[in-house]
Amino acid sequence: MEEMILILDFGSQVTQLIGRRLRELNVYCEIHPYNKVPAIDKHIKGVILSGSPSSVRDEKAPYVDLSDIKGKKPLLGICYGAQFIAQHFGGEVNGSIAREYGRAMLTIEDNQSLLFKNVSKTSQVWMSHGDTIAKLPQGAHIIASTDDVVNAAYKIDGEDTYAVQFHPEVFHTKEGPQILANFALEICGCKGDWTPASFIENTIDSLRQQLHDDKVILGLSGGVDSTVAAVLLNKAIGKNLTCIFVDNGLLRKNEFEDVLESYKEMGLNVIGVHSGPLFLKKLEGVTDPEEKRKAIGNTFIDVFEAESKKIIGAKWLAQGTIYPDVIESVSVNGPSCKIKSHHNVGGLPEKMNLKIVEPLRTLFKDEVRRVGRSLGIKRELIGRHPFPGPSLGIRILGAVTEDKLRILRDADDIFIKGLRNWKCELPSASYPNEMADNLYDSIWQAGTILLPVKSVGVMGDERSYEYTIALRAVISTDGMTADWVHLPYEFLANISNEIINKVKGVNRVVYDISSKPPATIEWE
Repeated sequence: MEEMILILDFGSQVTQLIGRRLRELNVYCEIHPYNKVPAIDKHIKGVILSGSPSSVRDEKAPYVDLSDIKGKKPLLGICYGAQFIAQHFGGEVNGSIAREYGRAMLTIEDNQSLLFKNVSKTSQVWMSHGDTIAKLPQGAHIIASTDDVVNAAYKIDGEDTYAVQFHPEVFHTKEGPQILANFALEICGCKGDWTPASFIENTIDSLRQQLHDDKVILGLSGGVDSTVAAVLLNKAIGKNLTCIFVDNGLLRKNEFEDVLESYKEMGLNVIGVHSGPLFLKKLEGVTDPEEKRKAIGNTFIDVFEAESKKIIGAKWLAQGTIYPDVIESVSVNGPSCKIKSHHNVGGLPEKMNLKIVEPLRTLFKDEVRRVGRSLGIKRELIGRHPFPGPSLGIRILGAVTEDKLRILRDADDIFIKGLRNWKCELPSASYPNEMADNLYDSIWQAGTILLPVKSVGVMGDERSYEYTIALRAVISTDGMTADWVHLPYEFLANISNEIINKVKGVNRVVYDISSKPPATIEWE
């Protein structure tokens, strides 16, 4: 990588947003825990210190040695980062005389400050801090204030060290993108030329150098990440890549056949494996959600291993790991206690003595989609909603049976086709700067859930006692939090009528209006 901004994470919930904002400027950046700082070399053009739930006054407050950074590289402290610089370089941080949470109006005091170039004299910012900077660090001067916080932003004279008490990375800081652009492009001197096209070129070249003539196996899921990873690898090593697409019997209606055909049209070397009966046998009588996940995950590993062994001489296992997964696994608070089984293929790499290759490990989800578009992958594949690894197995509450799968597939097919056919003028969920053509593209994720209860209904002149289908549609940026979508009443009425009229075994449809948190996106 020719140039990058290093972000040191002190545990803030919005650290990833700093990275996303810089990537939107076509500036490459990496997020590292404050206690795992990489070597500060010529490729690092600047460093950002994130916020933190901790106080710099705590005895065990996060600490980082800045001797190779401060005064030598452009440095920006955000919230905790601003307080850290003050606390350790001659300033003083006190417990909250002036606590600020939420919106505040920032007034620029130094009109010559590069950090606030092309930023309004007064603008809205977002504060979230308990402590306050009572005394600036040695050699610093104020560059911006709010009504309640005098030292809202400062610069240290004679060096490119800046600090802001507010969060420029969050949506509520209206001119935050401009502030971060000033730091990255003006102060750090980044070119802003990290684009999907440059990523593709560099990645294909890197993969060729890494893999040479080795054979690689990739488990395709039909999702965006594995699809983009497959196309990149195919461009790099061609016939040496073998993709395995497993039909676990729990996919959506016609999904296996449709997606497999799309992959073959793209020139991928794909093996389609029909294993539905085996998965259903393993799920027989299993009702606990976690036990279902384990049964599906373990069976997938068995099937995948059996197929992989047929590929003589394979040395690598490719995975569609993306950057949020990488950040989570090396987070400030340690690796997450549980990684979803569909993000990887369990213990296969060790079991089969395979090395791992992850072409997308530096990309956020929206960047994966942009790279996919640049690769010419069909919109239907790139714009697909996230889909759980255990598939419809966890959208049937309780035991999974063939009849319940039929009911759920038919209802789901009506719902998803309805979303695709309903025209609208709303922002795209996959491409925030574009407008969606239909409801499907304006939604992060949608699906149906078959509830394990029957209710009384009247169909024709007869009494019915049949299942209930729940519809779920959410908007999100990363799946960590999500809000339910306000679908048009007319649309919901049409879908409800169509499901009840066409899907045998259903006499009631409900719509889930729960957000995450406290609910989760999936019901199991």
